[in-house]
Amino acid sequence: MHAVNPRRGYILGLTAYLLWGLFPLYFKLLDSIPSIEIIVQRVVWSALFAALALTIWRHPGWWAELRAHPTRLAILAGSGALVAGNWLIYVWAVNNGRMLEASLGYYINPLVNVVLGMVILRERLRPLQWLAVALAAVGVLQQVWQVGSLPWVSIALALTFAFYGLIRKQAPIQALPGLTVETWLLVPVALGWLWLHGGAVTAQGEFWTSAQALWLVAAGPVTLVPLLSFNAAARHLPYATLGFLQYVAPTLVLVLAVGVFGEQLAGATLVAFAFIWAGLAVYSVDAWFALRRRT
Repeated sequence: MHAVNPRRGYILGLTAYLLWGLFPLYFKLLDSIPSIEIIVQRVVWSALFAALALTIWRHPGWWAELRAHPTRLAILAGSGALVAGNWLIYVWAVNNGRMLEASLGYYINPLVNVVLGMVILRERLRPLQWLAVALAAVGVLQQVWQVGSLPWVSIALALTFAFYGLIRKQAPIQALPGLTVETWLLVPVALGWLWLHGGAVTAQGEFWTSAQALWLVAAGPVTLVPLLSFNAAARHLPYATLGFLQYVAPTLVLVLAVGVFGEQLAGATLVAFAFIWAGLAVYSVDAWFALRRRT
């Protein structure tokens, strides 16, 4: 096990969430392809690029250790299924004008992380952290009230990614080997879907000579870089802290949804986001003081 390095964890976590926040710009380039087809192709190309990365950046002994503990394969199969489900819901939301709901899901997710961190990992919050959670919770409840119904897209995104992060934080396997294995465990499912359904768009020969084909192949590195950063950050930060950093991503999604793609933002929603941003500011101040005490 590597020594815990909070500063490195913050850098890696922010890198992951900044990239995820910009994902809508990427997926809008593929909006002519059905969401399930994008995810199937994403699995295949992510697996290939992950294997290539593992060949370049070797992790001696990881395969022998995995064979010695076969239950870890089941753990990685579970985490792979969760992240694939999260991908599918997110891409569908982005390409069907539901980016604000996707943004809400990733605003809810840190609160789920805090609860999981306290209940399962026995993490304890400091007073300023409790204040931050309370402010963010008010904002999230305001958002749920504003939607006016059960936001299933938001809830599904929050739960799938929260449990994915929890599994990967506790799984005793390094970030790159773990990501490679969980992705390859999804490959038979992806190939089975392609064999049964063919793919409405990507099965056409002319597609692979288009510019869109290059963007689809890029799903490999586009997927891997933030996921690797996230998995590595999870090793260095408390789960509640990692969750609060996540507010960076939905804020970027919100800005893109309203400022670039023209989704409507109600005035009351701004009040909800003000509470969430205040919570993030308080949590950030507490994190800064905590880092100062350690150095």
